Amino acid sequence: MPNSYEDYMPPIDVGPGPRRNFVGYGKRGLKVHWPEGKRVALALVVNYETGAESSWASGDRRNDRIFEFPYNLEPQFRDLATEAVSEYGGRAGVWRIQRMLDELGIKCTFSACAVALKRNPEVGAYIREAGHEGSSHGFRWEEVWKMARAHERAHIDAAIEIIRETCGERPIGWQTRHSGSLNTRELLVEEGGFLYDCDSTADDVPFYTEVLGKQHLVLPYSSTYNDHRFIIGQGYSKPQDFFDYCKDGIDYLRREGETRPKMMTIGIHAHWMGQAARCAALHRFLEYCLAAGDVWIARRRDIAEWFAANHQSFVAATEKEPS
Repeated sequence: MPNSYEDYMPPIDVGPGPRRNFVGYGKRGLKVHWPEGKRVALALVVNYETGAESSWASGDRRNDRIFEFPYNLEPQFRDLATEAVSEYGGRAGVWRIQRMLDELGIKCTFSACAVALKRNPEVGAYIREAGHEGSSHGFRWEEVWKMARAHERAHIDAAIEIIRETCGERPIGWQTRHSGSLNTRELLVEEGGFLYDCDSTADDVPFYTEVLGKQHLVLPYSSTYNDHRFIIGQGYSKPQDFFDYCKDGIDYLRREGETRPKMMTIGIHAHWMGQAARCAALHRFLEYCLAAGDVWIARRRDIAEWFAANHQSFVAATEKEPS
């Protein structure tokens, strides 16, 4: 018989990969301050993946599941309907979002698969000309956790080169499809040109994690506000649901921001949010945030650079407060 529960506590961090952190900033949080005293930093992120997904047309001999229909064809058949959903993002959706951004005067982050930009370079040209951030969503919309380390590194290098070519400068931010591999963060740090990644949903405030003996910045991703909830079960049944859910989120973060400003991400996709009814809800939400006056709508790189430059002052301000 074990002497105490300690004898049968489950182990942690016994395998390869990053160590888990259940504590974060703890009860005290981190006393962040955003520019001009804003209470919330809102990162609007356009995930641009059109043509980078797996498809028979790309020689993959299978169809990626992009959703929009209640079923998908068996993988041995080319799914033309699913391909059309993806194509909508590049043909129509991204340009509806472009018109909305230009009308509102908002700069955002395009988290783009490099292959998608290569296949529609006009999108990269717009990102460059409008002053948006061209960030990397990988070489393709791919499952890097299945890759060998050398294979993943080669795809990181290729993504950097294509984004530099199409957007005019290399990416300093990284976001993997769903989950990074056990090697992703180490490869990003080894490459040396990335300021941050977004491969975590573990917090409402940016945080540092140690990778290869260096402090690496993570900008958490608020997946709960992602437009994929229009598609998956138990999500948004209509555009008003999206508006109401995001408004409740930003309002509560604004309330917390009186003492502990936070960050929120709205992740959208050109092939989903680019549909007119959904884009209308996003448009209303962004107008609401602009009118509120205390929301900093910023590119991810702006948030990352501000946080990195001021991190030590955040820590000092937190430590001065009584526990």
